[in-house]
Amino acid sequence: MLARRIIPCLDIKDGRVVKGVRFVELSDAGDPVALARRYEAEGADELVFLDITATIEGRRATLEVVRAVARELTIPFSVGGGVRGVEDVTDLLRAGCDKVSLNSAAVRDPELIRAASRRFGAQCVVVAMDVRRAPSMPSGFEIVVDGGRTPAGRDAVAWARRCEELGAGELLVTSIDRDGTRDGYDLALTRSIRDACDLPVIASGGAGSVGDFVAVFQEADADAALAASLFHYAELSIGDLKNELAAAGVVVRREPIPV
Repeated sequence: MLARRIIPCLDIKDGRVVKGVRFVELSDAGDPVALARRYEAEGADELVFLDITATIEGRRATLEVVRAVARELTIPFSVGGGVRGVEDVTDLLRAGCDKVSLNSAAVRDPELIRAASRRFGAQCVVVAMDVRRAPSMPSGFEIVVDGGRTPAGRDAVAWARRCEELGAGELLVTSIDRDGTRDGYDLALTRSIRDACDLPVIASGGAGSVGDFVAVFQEADADAALAASLFHYAELSIGDLKNELAAAGVVVRREPIPV
């Protein structure tokens, strides 16, 4: 069985890491390079960097931050925010990240997924899905774009299937309803996406305890779990989390990272 991955998420605004609740009420959480160093040392499997205002401000993710982080890390990291075309993907990969996260632009132009996958390989293409519960949708879940501001009118489960068809390599599924609440991952959402396609699924939004990680792996079968505030504010170390997960029967990587 493949080891389940633990992925800290660094939401970037104006060059700083921030954290909010349901994509609003942002507060400063630190320097991205310093946090990246800390998480690698603690045993994070990967990192995700999201420039959370790039899309709504009509600009690309900050390449300077990507380059600074790339100089420090040996573990894989992905970057998203403001990616509008294949050229943006090219620039981010050249700046040093391993994967690029597509979100709003891919919803509006799904062929972007195919184009990026064909040029760089599916392993470089992560489709980020920001999702809200919506009874009007067949699955009960709707895709939202523009940093959680604009309902897209797309069913989340149907969109996951379409992303797989277009060549995505992985899905980052964030529950807006749970984001920053620490009420636990949306297990129904994660399980619905897991059952709909064969792509690796990263669960995001709502981590508040070790039990939440155990549940998202054992009940929703997520391949990876992403969290932010629990790690940023040193309430739970990644090493301690992995020890607890292993004790609960979840397969995780705990050996030191080769340097």
